[in-house]
Amino acid sequence: MIVGTGHYLPDKVLTNADLEKMVDTSDEWITTRTGIKERRVAAPEETTSDFSAAAALSALECAGVEPTEVELIITGTINGDMKFPSTSVFVQQKIGNKKGVGFDVGAACCGFLYSLTVADALIGCGMFNNALVIGTELLTRVTDWDDRRTCVLFGDGSGAVYLEKSQGERGLLSSTLHSDGSLTHLLYYLGEGTKYPSSHKTIDNGYHFLRMDGREIFKYAVREMGNASAQAIEKAGLKPSDIDLVIPHQANIRIINALANRLGVDYDKVVVNIDKTGNTSSASIPIAMDQAHRSGRIVEGMNVLMTVFGGGLTWGAAVVKF
Repeated sequence: MIVGTGHYLPDKVLTNADLEKMVDTSDEWITTRTGIKERRVAAPEETTSDFSAAAALSALECAGVEPTEVELIITGTINGDMKFPSTSVFVQQKIGNKKGVGFDVGAACCGFLYSLTVADALIGCGMFNNALVIGTELLTRVTDWDDRRTCVLFGDGSGAVYLEKSQGERGLLSSTLHSDGSLTHLLYYLGEGTKYPSSHKTIDNGYHFLRMDGREIFKYAVREMGNASAQAIEKAGLKPSDIDLVIPHQANIRIINALANRLGVDYDKVVVNIDKTGNTSSASIPIAMDQAHRSGRIVEGMNVLMTVFGGGLTWGAAVVKF
């Protein structure tokens, strides 16, 4: 069950007005099509593990748990500090933990939800008593600032939750995860892998920037997030009316609106922070969760639905009782 939540956002704010000076775009165009007004950008010296450690310590403080007691650390991210070691071991070092084990999960925007499911399963089978689950991205480091279709979308941030073994009805009630490798061409990052190792050619051809077919992604996201949400609700033995709060991936306000309509959920039950954060990929759900938790929108006993869609293509949903 989720005992503590936390998040971290960098200080620098990049507004739509700032982007108007960088590329051929406008505040009206960005706001109408995405719902984003501003996003956060990491300072040059900040790293993925810096963000992750800050969010992790916030979640542990919320739970009243010392960092030394953490047994498992899983970080969902696609742009860690290095290719290896994993970001989670850097987090382990930065929070002062020697007891635990850490590894990363790479599932693009679904990284946090995949990681949460893995951590819950490992606690459930008795391997661990607790876990830190983190979703972190510094997507501005792989954003092409000359591509007006994508540079307006992404921001940096980190969110985390601290889990312990479920008690009573509280905990992860259900999770449904999916992927379709035939759709890799819709959202990808070519550089630095074994297929396109770093070279002058990969730099000259822009292989070190993420690329996305936004129009096609939109169609798949609305349909599959809706399907996954329905599956997770049914798997949890609930009805849509039993859901107290929905935390969707903060990718596009039109996707969020369409999802709410498809689920038949009142919009006041949907958590939205995309206007202030942009798309933070795997960090978006845990950031929104912590903000909702700390503002009093999440209280004990609530059924909370999380749903997400990302590169892979990957998608999924989960229901948690707080």
